[in-house]
Amino acid sequence: MNKELLKSFFIVFLFILVSIPSVLNAPQQRAEELEKQRLTEEQNKILIEEKRTYLLGKFDPILHKDFVKIPLKFTVARTEMYLRREAYDAFVEMRIGAMQDGITLNIASAARNFDYQKGLWENKWNGITFVDGKNLSESIPDGLGRFKKILEYSAAPGTSRHHWGTDIDLGGADTLYFNSEKGKKEYEWLTQNAPLFGFCQTYNLKGSNRPTGYNEERWHWSYLPLARIFTEEYKNLIQQKDILGFAGDAQVSNLNLINEYILSINPDCI
Repeated sequence: MNKELLKSFFIVFLFILVSIPSVLNAPQQRAEELEKQRLTEEQNKILIEEKRTYLLGKFDPILHKDFVKIPLKFTVARTEMYLRREAYDAFVEMRIGAMQDGITLNIASAARNFDYQKGLWENKWNGITFVDGKNLSESIPDGLGRFKKILEYSAAPGTSRHHWGTDIDLGGADTLYFNSEKGKKEYEWLTQNAPLFGFCQTYNLKGSNRPTGYNEERWHWSYLPLARIFTEEYKNLIQQKDILGFAGDAQVSNLNLINEYILSINPDCI
């Protein structure tokens, strides 16, 4: 056997020796890869479910690490409220800027979780809180009609942007206040300056650029750097069937809440 042939055999022999461990270990390596993949998929499922829980407001802002308590002096009724830390910091900067122009901005409402929103909604649904001076349980006995009437200014539980801790209601939080001289000055300042601090009026006057959804709310402002993210996640992760657990929820299937209300916002806020 010549030297070249012997050399070739030797190389093949070494290759076989080197390959044997890889061949023997292949099943174990494949099993480990499948286990890693399974764990990753499980982690993703958990993450998605946590996001869904957050978007639907089914958590307590008081216990959430990303929320901070708003000082009572910054609130209208001097009541305990919470916001996402980033949104709160931006509001403080905006408030300082407004005070330099003689405007005092105070928060009437901030984060509201599912249970809080459910209380507001059901009080209107059951006639405890009057709407336009009327007990809706008596004036609109038809469920769908009553649901739509409440939707003029109030979000159903699980659909409110206030769940996210990114949105605030300012001043009197109603049309009457913002038609007053004081309210008009605040609104004028906000329309000119709020975008500089990352805030956008979520529900502008309905028209060709926003034909559906809630009525105009001059008091409702979203902190866009976060709200845009959550709006997109809501669109991708939440379905109509997820909106339930409150009085009147049987009417959800008769409406297009996600597209015609939740996603029907001021184009400048998208």
